Amino acid sequence: MSKTTSGALPALFLSGHERPGTADGSHPRVDESNTTPFVELDREDWSRLSASTPLPLTTQDVVRLRGMSDPMDLAEVDTVYRPLSRLLGLYVEGVEHVHAATSTFLGERATRTPFVIGVAGSVAVGKSTTARVLVEMLRRWPETPRVELVTTDGFLLPNAELQRRGLMERKGFPESYDRRSLLRFLTQVKSGAPRVEAPIYDHLTYDVVPDRTVTVSQPDVLVVEGLNVLQPARADREGTTSLAVSDFFDFSIYVDARTRDIERWYVQRFLRLRSTAFARPGSYFRRYADLDDDAAVATARDIWRRINEPNLRANIVPTRSRANLVMTKDGEHRIQRVLLRKL
Repeated sequence: MSKTTSGALPALFLSGHERPGTADGSHPRVDESNTTPFVELDREDWSRLSASTPLPLTTQDVVRLRGMSDPMDLAEVDTVYRPLSRLLGLYVEGVEHVHAATSTFLGERATRTPFVIGVAGSVAVGKSTTARVLVEMLRRWPETPRVELVTTDGFLLPNAELQRRGLMERKGFPESYDRRSLLRFLTQVKSGAPRVEAPIYDHLTYDVVPDRTVTVSQPDVLVVEGLNVLQPARADREGTTSLAVSDFFDFSIYVDARTRDIERWYVQRFLRLRSTAFARPGSYFRRYADLDDDAAVATARDIWRRINEPNLRANIVPTRSRANLVMTKDGEHRIQRVLLRKL
């Protein structure tokens, strides 16, 4: 893979001597005003990069995949996720070539391991919708028919253990996860294990489901979605640095937005959940189902400002620059800017 120069798109975005989607032969505008490890493209330039790539999803697909508070539509998928799925397909192809060359060099039999994509971002920013749409898009390409999704919610410590450690109010913070189990899972996946199990999280009961797992069976692509998947490696008491979850990623995406917009989306989602998930029998949040609008808004803002915003500012936003791709939303959930790390 060739290095990029300032202002040039990565070599993996090229097809022959033309850039995908630039039928007139022009190049997307790139900000060259300062030195940066990222190529920056606005919404219009990004959307032009895959005009020749088919759009495999329908409006019905998008409605099924989007989150409750995410108004994503087919136009947004066409503008943002069609180019992204094309880019990811090229990265998958590039990694396969590197793997084959390395296997030849070592004199080993080439054994394909899953291409792992990490998707990070705040609560309520829409990263789950991003992950689901990407999975569905990539499944429709002939090169990557087997694509699976795992969320790191399943690797949260069970509520009983969080309570024992006094961490229920810090659920979603890095220390609330069974990091060792998550690293073991990813190690097995990237080692080519034929079957690897991941725990399942139930958002209704707000807890990990005992004795239930999802099995990952050597997919072409594995998408790992979670709040803190881009956290750097930690040092233990002896000062030895361990592995980071992101060490296992072949590509990573950060879904970004202004904090005040994310807070508004969080409150809107909370209000809608009163008549859906909160109202169901067995819901951990059943006590919120009968709140009036004013009380629900106050409760949602309190939870946001005590738990989610501190986690966002202290642990999530600082990892943004570690991503390969940063997608920035406006106040209407529309991607307006894309930053792509140069190779």
